Amino acid sequence: MTPPLTLAHSPCPNDTFVFHAWTHGLLPGAPEVEVTLADIDVTNGLAERAGLDVLKVSYGVLPYVLGDYALLPSGGAVGRGCGPLLLGREPTGPAALAGARIAVPATRSTAYLLLRLWAADAVPGGFGEITVMPFHEIMPAVRDGAVDAGLVIHEARFTYGRHALHCLADLGEEWEKRTGLPIPLGAIVARRSLGDTLLRRLADTLRASVRAAREHPAASRSYVLANAQEMTPDVVDRHIDLYVNSFTADLGTEGRQAVRTLLDRSAAQGLLPAVPPGALELP
Repeated sequence: MTPPLTLAHSPCPNDTFVFHAWTHGLLPGAPEVEVTLADIDVTNGLAERAGLDVLKVSYGVLPYVLGDYALLPSGGAVGRGCGPLLLGREPTGPAALAGARIAVPATRSTAYLLLRLWAADAVPGGFGEITVMPFHEIMPAVRDGAVDAGLVIHEARFTYGRHALHCLADLGEEWEKRTGLPIPLGAIVARRSLGDTLLRRLADTLRASVRAAREHPAASRSYVLANAQEMTPDVVDRHIDLYVNSFTADLGTEGRQAVRTLLDRSAAQGLLPAVPPGALELP
């Protein structure tokens, strides 16, 4: 008997919503799967150790894992108006951030990559100390003055005002202004050793799971809310509306161009290893 595939993705509403139909056996004929819910910094580390069969990872870690994993064109997070934010206590300009202490949730995240791309032009002299801390601690740390600014993602876009903070830079907006492309945030990768046939089947399964989520949103509601890490239902809904879109079903030409542009620009600035042509395509 073939053992089930191993899968890890975050407990964020967009992921639990997208993966629900597959991971709960609602797709006839889909590969059987065992699921681990873990924050993105954990799944990034699992990918770098080639630990599981299928993973949700940051695009910022993708060049480091493409030897073992193939990028799947479905199930990930790419979009517009959904990028990370840099927050501060006062509404200062970029020049005031030179030498600043910045809290970030991870250094291999796409959010941190977008921050570094933006700061290369916008912050003369660069930042000072970069401190990695759990995501839920970043806004309180900024509010309380433990750091000068904090990099946040996901639902913080809707909640940072509760901490009396100001948006110093919308890094997704900056990316879109510079490139005209959507923002690549999270990728789905699968182990290359699974073979070409199964990789394509996994891509089809993810498309079907996205389609089922959209067509029957009530089916996943209790599961999504149970894993939403204290988000209110209205924030959960806004989160899903923002991060689950046409690119989630399939990257398409524009989504692939966005990913390639992010990786190439980052490699040109020495922030990531170069990704050779063809490495982003399924075999």
